[in-house]
Formats: sequence, structure tokens, C-alpha cells
Amino acid sequence: MSRGPYVQSMELLLVGAPGAGKGTQAARLAATYEIDHITTGDALRANKDLDISDVDGPYDTPRGYMDAGELVPDAVVNRIVETAVDAADGYVLDGYPRNRSQAEHLETFATLELVIYLDVGTEELLRRLTGRRVCAECGATYHVDFDPPEQQGRCDACGGKLRQRDDDRPAVVRERLRVYREETAPLIDFYEERDLLERVDGEADPDTVFTAIERLLA
Repeated sequence: MSRGPYVQSMELLLVGAPGAGKGTQAARLAATYEIDHITTGDALRANKDLDISDVDGPYDTPRGYMDAGELVPDAVVNRIVETAVDAADGYVLDGYPRNRSQAEHLETFATLELVIYLDVGTEELLRRLTGRRVCAECGATYHVDFDPPEQQGRCDACGGKLRQRDDDRPAVVRERLRVYREETAPLIDFYEERDLLERVDGEADPDTVFTAIERLLA
């Protein structure tokens, strides 16, 4: 289904589970259509000294939460993303909103034109997320299926031993996916009810996925 054109003023959202490829596709959309790629992390870092003294909390800027290593409350995240959206001439959101409350707040300051759901099955997500290996010496990153080293278990660059990070272990990944299904997956119904959602097969290779997204924008 074609919903374009959006090239003059794109207001897009990518949704999907961890490992679905949202970051890859959002970055490509931003480069191709010259729009902003807005992620929660990048928006926080770019606005870490924003005055949030009117938001109930112990700190006057996001920097306070970041320096203390504390979870940034929804109210602050909402303000940060709103600031980034207001400054953008077209954007693709990646990683926000994460729950229905954030999605409802997003509607108060943005009018999305299209929500793209990258649909990837659980087993494929596990394969993608648990296959990453990192060099203990130089930090180079590999994947056992998609980008394996020439010598199993050893870094091509420095010969260091490759290890699996704790965050990439199956039990941890399954918990991340559980949290996603509980908090973020309901957004699929939320945006379907608003006739904004289009599904794309996220299990295809990245080029094929991007071509499918472009068809929606044509």
C-alpha cells in the first residue's frame, strides 16, 4: 500500500522488537530523505542541559539523571523528544514511544504520517541478538552468522579473544523481549486503530526491507 509522498515533510515512526533492525533502517531513511533520525539516547545527549525545573523530580536538567545513572522519567523523556521534534524539518522516530502513555503524549505535539512495524519472529530475534561477539582486547564487533571472524573465537584485527557480552546471553535477551511484548508491542494495536500502521517483513535482508519501506513512501 502506498501512502506517499512524504519527502517534503516526513513524520515517521519505526516500531519493532529489539533486534528488528529499527536503527539500521531509520539511519538509512534519514540519510536518503535528509530528515532527522531521533532516538531517545541521542535526544537526551543533545539536550542534557535543557531546563526541566518545571517537571517534578530531583534534577533541573536531564544531565542530573544521566550523571547519577538513574532512569530518566517519562515526563523528562517526553520533553526531550518534543524539543527534538520541534527542531526537525522531517524526522523518523526510533525507540520512542516505548509505551502507550508516551504514545498518547506524542499525539499532543506531533502528527505522525506513517508508522512502520518491522515484523520479526522470536527465533530470528534471538539469533540476531545472541550471535554478537566482542573482542576483549580492541572492542571490535562480530556476529557468528552475519559477520563471523576468519578464525573462530579470535579477532581479525588484533587476535584477541572474542566473548559474548552478558547483555547478549539468551536469558537476558529473552527478558528484553518479554519487556518489549509487555510494554511496547501494544503500540501495534494503538497505531492500527488510528490507521497509521504498515507492516514490513523485517526478516528479509536490510536492502530488501528498505525497498519495501520506500514503496510505502512512493
